[in-house]
Amino acid sequence: MTQNLLIDPLLRALADPTRLRIMRLLAAMELAVGELAQVLGQSQPRVSRHVKILCDAGLAERRKEGSWVFLKIAPFAADGPSLRAASARLLAAAEDEDKDFAAQCAEDRRQLAAIRAGREAASAQYFARHAGEWDQIRSLLSPDEPVEEALGRLLPASLGQLLDIGTGTGRMAQRFAPRAAHVTALDKSPDMLRIARTRLQDLPAGKVDLVQGDFAALPFADAAFDTLLMHQVLHYAQAPELVLAQAARVARPGARLAIVDLAAHAHEELRTTHAHARLGFSDEQMAQWFAATGFSADAPLALNGGQLTVKIWTGRRLPESAGTAPSNAKVSA
Repeated sequence: MTQNLLIDPLLRALADPTRLRIMRLLAAMELAVGELAQVLGQSQPRVSRHVKILCDAGLAERRKEGSWVFLKIAPFAADGPSLRAASARLLAAAEDEDKDFAAQCAEDRRQLAAIRAGREAASAQYFARHAGEWDQIRSLLSPDEPVEEALGRLLPASLGQLLDIGTGTGRMAQRFAPRAAHVTALDKSPDMLRIARTRLQDLPAGKVDLVQGDFAALPFADAAFDTLLMHQVLHYAQAPELVLAQAARVARPGARLAIVDLAAHAHEELRTTHAHARLGFSDEQMAQWFAATGFSADAPLALNGGQLTVKIWTGRRLPESAGTAPSNAKVSA
C-alpha cells in the first residue's frame, strides 16, 4: 500500500513534458527557478507550479537563498532499488533513445549555457572594471587580517604544491608562498592576473605560476596539489558543487582544502553591486559538498566582523577517492 502511495504522485509528476525537461536539466546541476523559467520560456509562477509537483513527488528539493529559490534532484543511491533512482535511469534512457526528446534536452542545455555565459560575461566586466581596487572592495565585506591569521593557523606549516583558486590580485598567493614548495595561482580575469603578477614579482624565480583558467574546469592533471585554497571566491560560482568536484579531482590523497567565504546571509544587493552569484553558504551545504567530493570535513570556524560573517571550512582529501571527480548525480547542493 505504501508503494502505491509513492508511485502514484511520481508517475503523475513525470506525465508532463515540461517536468521531464526540468528533471533532465537538474540531472546535471542545481538551478535557480528563474533560470528554469528562462530556459523553458514560461512564466516563473507557472514553473513554480511544476517545481511544486516535482517536490511533492519526492523527485526534487527546493532551497531558498535570499529572494531566490534553487532546485536540485532529490538525493538517491544511483545503484539502489529506489523509485527516484529508477526514474532517473528511465529519463536518461529516454534521452538516449528518443531523438525528439534528446534534441529538446540539448536545446535546453544550450539555452542554459547561454544564460550563464551572459552572467559570467557581466561578472568578468565587473572584475575588469574593479581589478585595481579589488583589495579595498573585498575589505568592505570583512576585515582581512583576522581572517588570514585564522586561516594560517588552520593550514599546515608546509603546504607543498599550493593551488590558489581565484587568486584575484594574488594576496593569498603572496601570503602563503613562504610555506609552499610551489604556488599555482589561477584566475579567469586577465586584469586580475596582471595585478597579481606585479604583486608577486619579487618572489623567487620559479616559485609561482600564474594561470588563466576557469575554476569550474581546472586546467590541471588529476592529483596534482597538496593544498587547495579558495578565498572569497566560491560565492561567484553559478554551480559551486561543480567547482568543489574540480578541486577534488586535482587534489592528491590527503590534500588539504580551505574555503574562506561568507556565511549564508540575505544581502540581496551584493548580487548586483558586487556580482555575487550566491548569498553565502550554510555549514550543511558545505558538509554535503565535502562528503560528496571525497573530503573529510573539519569543524567550521566563524569570524564575526559586522553585518557579514566570514567562515572558514577545511577538510582533507580521502585517499580512496583521490584523483576522481564525483558523479554530478551524487553532488547535492
